[in-house]
Amino acid sequence: MAGCDCDIEIKNQEESRVLITLLCINAFMFFVETTLGIISESTALIADSLDMLADATVYGIGLYAVGKPPLLKIKAAHTSGVFQIVLGASVCIEVIRRLIWGSEPESLFIICTGGMALIANILCLRLISKHRHGGVHMRASWIFSKNDVIANLGVIISGILVYVLDSRFPDLIIGMIIAVIVIRGGLHIIQTARDEKTT
Repeated sequence: MAGCDCDIEIKNQEESRVLITLLCINAFMFFVETTLGIISESTALIADSLDMLADATVYGIGLYAVGKPPLLKIKAAHTSGVFQIVLGASVCIEVIRRLIWGSEPESLFIICTGGMALIANILCLRLISKHRHGGVHMRASWIFSKNDVIANLGVIISGILVYVLDSRFPDLIIGMIIAVIVIRGGLHIIQTARDEKTT
């Protein structure tokens, strides 16, 4: 039908459904990882939980941007990038604090929780994959989901190394690496939003 916006409406509904699902998964995993991260004294888990919080915020902002004009989508992506950087910086501070004051991470908690988070993020990645070439707000969601899988693998590796080496340093190192990944993801999204604005 000429001039019909049905396809756009269907696309918006699909994006909204995906983003709501991703938001719920990440919000749930944020609470799980935060709780178990505190119990296990794991910087890597706490870093990953804050990454989940950042992603939940990104999906929420992306959900707001669905169906909005391109300029609002760009602003939404830029805001999510800034939020990622702030959270990444807070993780860096936490790593330094634990490096100075000490910690005793529990390897089994780290490995099991990291495995749960990995499964959750692989599911998120599959859900968002068909929208990875969409608007800048959806591309932002794709980038963060992809980074999450890498971060989860790092958490699992840190748990194994904590056990094998009987040392807290693998947990601190992976926590810092995740923080850097989060910050880089935020910078990438901000640059993408700027590029989109100039085109």
